[in-house]
Amino acid sequence: MTRVFRASSIRRAVGLTDLIEPVARAFADFSRGLGEAPMTVFAPAGPHGDVHVKCAWLPDHPMFTVKVAASFAARAAGGEQASSGYVAIHDATTGDLLALLRDEHYLTDVRTAAAGAVATRMLARPDARTVAVLGTGVQAHLQVLAVRAVRAIDRVLIWGRRRDAAGLLRETIVGTAPELSVSVADSAELAVREADIVVTATGSRQPILHGSWLRPGQHVTAVGADDPGKAELDPACFQRADLLVVDSLLDTPRFAGDLRRAIEAGAITPSDVDAEVGDLVLGRHPGRRDAAEISVAKLVGLGVQDLVAAETAMRGLAATPRPKESAG
Repeated sequence: MTRVFRASSIRRAVGLTDLIEPVARAFADFSRGLGEAPMTVFAPAGPHGDVHVKCAWLPDHPMFTVKVAASFAARAAGGEQASSGYVAIHDATTGDLLALLRDEHYLTDVRTAAAGAVATRMLARPDARTVAVLGTGVQAHLQVLAVRAVRAIDRVLIWGRRRDAAGLLRETIVGTAPELSVSVADSAELAVREADIVVTATGSRQPILHGSWLRPGQHVTAVGADDPGKAELDPACFQRADLLVVDSLLDTPRFAGDLRRAIEAGAITPSDVDAEVGDLVLGRHPGRRDAAEISVAKLVGLGVQDLVAAETAMRGLAATPRPKESAG
């Protein structure tokens, strides 16, 4: 019997902090070469939106997953969240479809934030206190909470192309993390220059973060440009990085538009990528070597992260009685 779970139930079953350690282990398993995580299928839908499909299987896990995540502007124009999607859970022995998580992109959102938390934990200075977030959407909010989970931050600076959207995000962050001092910056440059940690979480197709703004000791986590047409960081950001880390040495240069452009422009070469995040988790790479280094984590997401997020959600759904869901 295939069970179908709605987003409301999934949200109650699993949260961001529940996923930080599972995602860290997924990074490590991926970098160890365990399991199967075929290349992401990216399907642009012309001017309307795009679709990503990720699959993953890991040894000794009872299930494998197939995730479809879409983003279409018409949904946002109609007052809905632009992103949507679902995760199909299959029995790893028989291939049977066990459950359909109609999460409406929620699991992708929280596992992406958890990945940002792991990268920040491995790379940001321990004494980092101020975060600049470039972006005003769901992921921008979650990334602030992710940084807060791994560093004792006390100040957040927000920049967005629309000041009203930045103001709404400020209110949201204050509501969820009232101990933080949160303000809207007049420009992206001003926010970045005052920050210890910089997070980019937009769908921008032109750079919003410039390497000339960066200063020694900063850490950058870039999560928004996850297809070849997007670019959040200019080539100088990668060129100035003393430590450049990705989630996948294979997929990230292929799908991250800004990293791809930097390589094509000759600003860096593929060999300038120092390591995968999983290498840091495993201790294969020391990570930050001194307080003056500029570190950049460029993330596009891994299928194994979707797998552990789905497994964690299923455990949460099973742990507590929930409103009756459909079966078929």
